Amino acid sequence: MTAAGIGQIILYAVALVALGVPLGAYMARVYTGRARFAQKVLGPVERGLYRLFGVKAEHEQSWKQYAFAVMLFNILGILFVYGLQRLQAHLPLNPNDLPNVDPRIAFNTAVSFGTNTNWQTYGGEGTMSHLVQAAALGVQNFVSAATGMAVLVALIRGFTRKHADAVGSFWVDLTRSTLYILLPLSIVLAVILVREGVPQTFEGRETAALLDAQGEVSEQPIAVGPVASQVAIKQLGTNGGGYYNVNSAHPLENPTPVSNFFEDLAILIIAGGLCFTFGRMIGNKKQGVALFVAMAILTVPFVALTLQQEQAGNPAVETLAVDQEASELQPGGNMEGKEARFGISASALWATTTTAASNGSVNSMHDSYTPLGALSPMFLMALGEVAFGGVGSGLYGMLIFAIVAVFIAGLMVGRTPEFLGKKIEAYEMKMASLAILVPVAAVLLGTAFACLAGETYTKALANHGPHGFSEVLYAFISQGNNNGSAFAGLTASGTFFATAGGICMFVARYWIIIPTLAIAGSLARKKVVPPSSGTLPTTGPLFVLLLVGVVLLVGALSFLPALALGPIVEHLVL
Repeated sequence: MTAAGIGQIILYAVALVALGVPLGAYMARVYTGRARFAQKVLGPVERGLYRLFGVKAEHEQSWKQYAFAVMLFNILGILFVYGLQRLQAHLPLNPNDLPNVDPRIAFNTAVSFGTNTNWQTYGGEGTMSHLVQAAALGVQNFVSAATGMAVLVALIRGFTRKHADAVGSFWVDLTRSTLYILLPLSIVLAVILVREGVPQTFEGRETAALLDAQGEVSEQPIAVGPVASQVAIKQLGTNGGGYYNVNSAHPLENPTPVSNFFEDLAILIIAGGLCFTFGRMIGNKKQGVALFVAMAILTVPFVALTLQQEQAGNPAVETLAVDQEASELQPGGNMEGKEARFGISASALWATTTTAASNGSVNSMHDSYTPLGALSPMFLMALGEVAFGGVGSGLYGMLIFAIVAVFIAGLMVGRTPEFLGKKIEAYEMKMASLAILVPVAAVLLGTAFACLAGETYTKALANHGPHGFSEVLYAFISQGNNNGSAFAGLTASGTFFATAGGICMFVARYWIIIPTLAIAGSLARKKVVPPSSGTLPTTGPLFVLLLVGVVLLVGALSFLPALALGPIVEHLVL
């Protein structure tokens, strides 16, 4: 690793902690109704929304009612996004006269943005109008992220309440997540991005004068639109859908190293801050720190591996007698698929943070990474994206692993396991098992069916052999774990991949949310058990290592055989 690469990682980590701690404290105040200044400013808007939609803020829901509200709201959102795409040609704010979106792509995109996955089988600037980008995709970027945050808050209430039948109101949690957290942060980030040169306009295109080889001047249209606002929420909400086809590698979506740093930081800032929110809401700040440390331990080694592999260069290029060493004329290492303005360090850091979170935005093409450099993003997604994961979804995923970890620890010492004063029994373990194993099944079954699809499989690939298999495996891991980043090289707009991907995203998202809410409801009804000499402390190094070990073990058992057929064997062949 270079000193510059290490320096970028350290600066990123320092900024993440320095901003995450106060943000976490603020979010805790929001969810407990004690954010006095924010409520003074935005409270009238919040109460106005409740009156408009007939929501009684004081009326709380059981976990089943909460889950029904989640599913109803999200399914209606998916149908709304699908409808806008199919009617796009007849709607306003379409300055480039784009046609209606193909029904297969519209289905995949609607499910993708509704589930906070934001997997894209299309080029944004040439497929979606300004209205669809803003009113459909942009809105879903907010509310799908807020859904994950709301489910997390319901689970936290399950730990803090006793003998309770309710876990809160989904409508209140959704509104507060959007209004008090996501919207203000998005405005701040969008202003920064506009300052750095990201477009924010409802014009359709700009033109650039080009000089050809004969000295004749011609013009090239350049698509523009409300880009900065879309990029801000796609990063903060761990959505990841790019306004442009090449996502944050596009010079208008991510023009400078400064915009790159803030966009990359935005990927983890809320997910990391929610760890500290959790600690404050349960009345044990050390517990939040322990979860944050566990997430960091899972993330940092993969950042280091990707950075080392990419800076070491591509073994296939070395056989061509091409010098990959750094010099005044070239940066050195494997620069294929990376923007020169970012270089290897910023690209490797982004690749791992975006797949550690359920973000999916990219500033380089993962398909061009070295085999082990690409293994890191793939394995981070395969872990369930719990380090740091999506906003809300990453932490409730980690808490599910924590439940499994304390259950295993309880079996070791022969007593009923407890976590945060609540006994973990058969029901919680069944729900936790569903939440962990259903996405695994969706990914592996989707990949298996794709491999059996004959010409549909081979024609969709730009490469064959281990690398082609990696492209397909990456696609289903990305969709099954609500990430959305693409390996590239796979044409996923055909009937099979668009349909199978949509089903995979829907199943993996909501078959985690419903068991999570079931756990919340079960825990809320239980009494709090005082700690005893046999209680496992869950704030110390032993618990952190146990939790990390469980996450790695489940991920390895689930995906190492498949990874061995892709990036691992490709590395060995090289």
